[in-house]
Amino acid sequence: MFTLISCATGSIIITGKTRPAITPSEVSLYLDPPERFETIVIIEASSDIEFSRQAAQDRVMNKLKSKAAEVGANGVLLLDTGSKQSGSTGYISNGVYFSSTSEKIVGKAKAIFFINE
Repeated sequence: MFTLISCATGSIIITGKTRPAITPSEVSLYLDPPERFETIVIIEASSDIEFSRQAAQDRVMNKLKSKAAEVGANGVLLLDTGSKQSGSTGYISNGVYFSSTSEKIVGKAKAIFFINE
């Protein structure tokens, strides 16, 4: 018996001033930009879809918030989400070729510092 555990992967591009790290629970998610903010990094994250699209989407959002927290951002401004094919595998059995493709949920965001004055 084995357990399949999926995780989200992510990357960042630093574009502004980083700050001391905070906890991901302190990071807010924004669909529309707040009135005043500074962009700290551009973040991308992805997760394989295994059992449900929603679980994969949740992992991506958590990874975006986690990466933002690492650079001291108190907000994530969501830029784009979607899915993409991430490759295919195949095998031949009794002269018949079987193949499958895997799908990933992807997200792109700005890690921001919301200025509340």
